[in-house]
Amino acid sequence: MEPDTKTIGLISDTHGLLRQSAVEALKGVDFIIHAGDIDFSGLLAQLKQLAPVHAVLGNMDKHKGLRHLPPFDIIEAGTKHIGVIHDLYQLDLDPAAAGISVVVHGHSHRPSIEEKNGVLFINPGSAGPRRFKLPISIGFLYVAGGCFTPEILELKE
Repeated sequence: MEPDTKTIGLISDTHGLLRQSAVEALKGVDFIIHAGDIDFSGLLAQLKQLAPVHAVLGNMDKHKGLRHLPPFDIIEAGTKHIGVIHDLYQLDLDPAAAGISVVVHGHSHRPSIEEKNGVLFINPGSAGPRRFKLPISIGFLYVAGGCFTPEILELKE
């Protein structure tokens, strides 16, 4: 990894459960993006003990302590922009046309990394309660020299 590499932790669909394995994996990141379905604001406070947190509102986020969260956010990462939304199907703009290089999303609980029209789409999967037979996972974005390298990490818990 280059010395000037920034590491962004990606987490979604915690649904009130912050696993110790996720906490351990996120230690040392420069900041954390939570792509919604948090469940209660105390979980964000726990994440903020690790690094600054950017979070968006998920469809299950009914707790009054989360009402201030936006449904969509744009985060600057150097000269690039990261869009964050819970449900990708709710995205009502063309990320490439809007100058967004990466879209972080959740909702499906399925981890994925795809590139479409020059935009990187990453779903870190669900770090909360297991759903069906889907993996428990988080993600990372490594930012160096204006380039993004994504990673999905399956949690063994």
